[in-house]
Amino acid sequence: MDHRRLADQVLRGTPVSREEALALLSEDDDRLLELLDAAFAIRRARFGRGVLLHVLHNAKSGSCTETCAYCSQSALSTTPIPRHPLQPVETLLAGARRAHQAGAARYCLVASGRGPSAEETERIVAAVRRIKAELPLSVCVSLGALDEQSAAALRAAGVDRYNHNLETSARYFPSICSTHSYADRIATARLVKAVGLELCSGALLGLGERPEDRVDLALALRELAADSIPVNFLDPRPGTPLAGATPLRPTDALRALAMFRFVNPAAEIRIAGGRERILGPLQALALYPANSLFTEGYLTTPGQGLRADLALIEALGFHVAGLAE
Repeated sequence: MDHRRLADQVLRGTPVSREEALALLSEDDDRLLELLDAAFAIRRARFGRGVLLHVLHNAKSGSCTETCAYCSQSALSTTPIPRHPLQPVETLLAGARRAHQAGAARYCLVASGRGPSAEETERIVAAVRRIKAELPLSVCVSLGALDEQSAAALRAAGVDRYNHNLETSARYFPSICSTHSYADRIATARLVKAVGLELCSGALLGLGERPEDRVDLALALRELAADSIPVNFLDPRPGTPLAGATPLRPTDALRALAMFRFVNPAAEIRIAGGRERILGPLQALALYPANSLFTEGYLTTPGQGLRADLALIEALGFHVAGLAE
């Protein structure tokens, strides 16, 4: 396959086919740098060399009713993690101030559970109004499944983006969760777009899925017109059903990132959870297809820290970007 010719095709507006996307995942390691360079041609045309920083805030932790096999907060998990109800508005606002000081463009509020109660939605709404009044931050919220009333209330409060990851393909999803369906996730994703919010929806790779599942997920996100695609890599958590899973090879992770860029050329693609463990010293290469990253850690696991992330961004001549770029 001529990667650069395929990239030029994408930039001219011709979508990548399923067969072409699968071929990208099957390329030999010897051609990895060539593949990343072609993915970078798409990334550079759309986003330049900027990298958007995102900061996650675990607003409500643990005690989830859902059976997601990978998650340390799920009903199946025995992982010792912090557990707390939805935090007060002042705590959520203080987290936003720290995110702004770190140079983040976007602050992401995440709450465990199948979906928010009316009281939880009201508190998030109150927090977002305070954040938007005080700070020049984009706000993303991840609260699980939504109804139309909650979605509309979040948008009216100033929420810019809603996160609801598909995680994997429709075929493989029943293997990782039994308490809700893939169709449920699709429904929330469509509702988010319908009320005028940006959709953040992404992947968790290394669950035991096949390359075909990764491609089908990328295509599903293209069909949903996802604005942002966080690509997570399973870092098996002790106490979860996937604790013994074999970690993804870093070259497979990089090929997958490139494939997501080819399939979703206009989407913000983010290297997310598990990148430190799975990519290790190859993290900088992930910025050739990806144009954003989470810094300062994840929900229940720490990251490598802001200083290390800034050094990573600068190592290959990238720079921290603002939302206007």
